[in-house]
Amino acid sequence: MPSAEGQGRAKAAWDAYARTSNKVLGPAVELLAGPAIKSYSAAMVSDLIGFWVLWQLEGGFEGLRRIGMSRASIYRKTSSFRKLFGVHPDEFELPGLTLSVEGYRAGAEEAEKRRQEAIKKTRSRKS
Repeated sequence: MPSAEGQGRAKAAWDAYARTSNKVLGPAVELLAGPAIKSYSAAMVSDLIGFWVLWQLEGGFEGLRRIGMSRASIYRKTSSFRKLFGVHPDEFELPGLTLSVEGYRAGAEEAEKRRQEAIKKTRSRKS
């Protein structure tokens, strides 16, 4: 019977897709993101997890400013983070993930050295 959904074909197709997807992906997504994924898109959740990782590795607000993030972006992401996870990024802990600031710094320094060497090689080839 026609309704606001029309004949309901699109809804029926979507429901079939959702049932199949949820059987396969549902348990993994639920385990990894829990209730967060239900109220926000996966892109938003992954963006905020990345923000949290940077927050931790770069030393919070001032560290994010140092690497070039605007104050407005930091405040906006912090607000979104609180809405999604219920706590400030400084207080959040992601079960199963341990970050090593020392390891990150050492790896970043080594990566910068390699980048500088590659730049020198490129410039010397052009000369």
